[in-house]
Amino acid sequence: MSQVAVAEVQAEQTLTDGFHLLLDALKLNGVETIYTVPGIPISDLLRIAQGEGVRVLSFRHEQHAGFAASVAGFLTKKPGICMTVSAPGFLNGLTALANANVNCWPMILISGSSEREVIDLQQGDYEEMDQLAIARPHCKAAYRILNAEDIGIGVARAIRAAVSGRPGGVYLDIPGSLLGQVMDEIEGQKSLVEVIDPAPAQIPAPAAVDRALDVIKGAKKPLIILGKGAAYAQADDTVREFVEKSGIPYLPMSMAKGLLPDTHDQAAAAARSLVLKESDVVIMVGARLNWLLSHGKGKQWGEPHSTKFVQIDVEPTEMDSNVEIAAPLVGDIGSVLGALLEKMGDNWQKAPTDWVTAVKERKDANIQKMAARLQNNAVPMNYQGALGALKRVVDERPDAVVVNEGANTLDFARSIINMHKPRKRIDVGTWGVMGIGMGSAVAAAVETGNPVLAIEGDSAFGFSGMEVETICRYNLPVCIVVFNNNGIYKGTDTNPLGGPDVSPMVFVEDSRYDLMMEAFGGVGVRVTAPDELYRAVSEAMDSGKPTLINAAIDPAAGKESGNIGNLNPTSVVTQQKLQQLQQMQQK
Repeated sequence: MSQVAVAEVQAEQTLTDGFHLLLDALKLNGVETIYTVPGIPISDLLRIAQGEGVRVLSFRHEQHAGFAASVAGFLTKKPGICMTVSAPGFLNGLTALANANVNCWPMILISGSSEREVIDLQQGDYEEMDQLAIARPHCKAAYRILNAEDIGIGVARAIRAAVSGRPGGVYLDIPGSLLGQVMDEIEGQKSLVEVIDPAPAQIPAPAAVDRALDVIKGAKKPLIILGKGAAYAQADDTVREFVEKSGIPYLPMSMAKGLLPDTHDQAAAAARSLVLKESDVVIMVGARLNWLLSHGKGKQWGEPHSTKFVQIDVEPTEMDSNVEIAAPLVGDIGSVLGALLEKMGDNWQKAPTDWVTAVKERKDANIQKMAARLQNNAVPMNYQGALGALKRVVDERPDAVVVNEGANTLDFARSIINMHKPRKRIDVGTWGVMGIGMGSAVAAAVETGNPVLAIEGDSAFGFSGMEVETICRYNLPVCIVVFNNNGIYKGTDTNPLGGPDVSPMVFVEDSRYDLMMEAFGGVGVRVTAPDELYRAVSEAMDSGKPTLINAAIDPAAGKESGNIGNLNPTSVVTQQKLQQLQQMQQK
C-alpha cells in the first residue's frame, strides 16, 4: 500500500493514544482519584485526567502522595493510585509502596520510566533506571506495559493483584514512549478490561471451623485480638456479632480500634497486660503475631505457660510464622466469622464469668487510675493533660478521623483516645514508619469527607510538614496538632562536649509551626494549656478550615523511644559510655 493510501486510511480512522487508554482503563475500574507529584512524562496525563473528571491531588513529595494512596486503599478496599515520574520520583514513591505491602493495603504505584533498549545497554538516558527490577522485592507484584494494546490487560492484572487474597502494593511501569503510542480508538476500547470480582470470597474449610470451635470451647481464659485486617475487611456487623455472641474479652490493635467502641463492656485494652499474660486461648482476627505482639511469646505472654492460638487470615503461609497455631482458619474474615457464627448456634456457652469479671475489674481500675491524670490542666502541658483534652474532642465527634504518629505522641494517644467507629484511626502501622501524617490526613479527608484530626509529634511532623501547603491548597478539613517538646523523645538533651552544635535530639526551641500554616493561608494557633488546646481544636474541627495548632509540651515529659526502648541494642560497654555522657550533661 502506498504512503498516500496509508494516509487516507488513517484519516478515516478515529485514533487514541496511550495517555487516553491508560486513563480509560483506570476509569473503567472505578478509579476516581489519583495522588501524584507532576512531571515528565506524566504531566499531560494528569491534565487530561482532571479534564475528564478524575480528581488529581498534587503533593510536594512523592512519598507523601504514596502514603495517601495507600491509606485510600485501606479505607476503600480499592487500590489507591499514586503516579510518579521516573528514577528519583519512583524511588520516593517506592517507600510508600513497600509500606502499603507490609501493611496489606491495596495500592498501585504507576511510574514513568526510560525505554528498555536504552536501560539494557546502560546508554545514559534521562533518569535512566531499571525500575521494574528495583520494585519487585518490595511489592506483591510488578508489571511493565510496552504496547498500547496491552494497557487494558496490564491495568487489570495490577488491580487484581492489589486486592485479591492478601492485599498489597503493586508496581506498574510505564515507559514514556508508551503514552505516545497511537492506535485505532475502537480497537483500543475493545482492549480495555473491567475486572470482575477482583477479590472473591475465600470460604474456610468446614473441618477447620469445627477444629477452631473445639479449641475455643475448651478455653478458661479466652481472648480475641482484632487486627487492622479486621478493620480493612469491612465486615463490621459480623465482627461485632461474633465478639458479643462469644462473650470473650477483646483487645484491638491500634488501627482496629473502633470496630467495636472502645467503651464496650468486652473491651480489654485497659487490661492489656493481664489478658496477654493469662489468656489460654487467643483468637486472632486479621492480626499477625509479629513484633507488635512480641511474636506470640516471651514475658508479655507470661511464659512459661502455653497459649493456644486460633488464627483467621486470608494468607495460608501466615500460620505458624512464629508459634504453633492450634487452629488455622484460612479465608476472608467475613466468610470465616460467618461460618463460626453459624456453627455456634443459638445456645453457645459464653466465656467463663470469673475470667470476664477479672478482666473488667482490672480494666475499670486502670481507667479510674488514669482518669485523674487526663483531667490535669498543668502548664507546661504533659502528654496526659494534652491528650485528655483531645480525647474529649474525639468523644464529642465520633465521625472524625484521627491520624497519629510520633514516639511518645503515638504511644500515649493510642491508649488514651477512644475510638467509637471503624476505620477512624490511621497510624504508622506495621513498620512503625515516620512521615505518614500529612499524606494520611489528605487521603482521610478526601476519601471520607469527614473532618480529620492529625496528632503529630514534632519530630514526626518534620518528615511531611511541607504538605500543609497541599492541605491549604485543596482547602481540606484537617486540623493538625503538633506536640512541640523541642526535640526527639525529649527536648532536654545537651551536647556533652559543649561547643556550637546542639544535641542531635534537639530542635529549635519553641519553633512556631503555627506560623508555617499561616504562611499558606491556613489558621495557625499556639496553645500552652489543655483547656486552650481543647477550645482551639474544637473550633478548628467545627470550622472545617485547614488549621495547625502548635501545642507546647514540657520538654522533659517524654521518654526514650516511646514504648519501644527495649529495641535499642545494648552492651555493657555502651551502657557505661552512656552513663558517663549523662554525668557530663548533668555537670
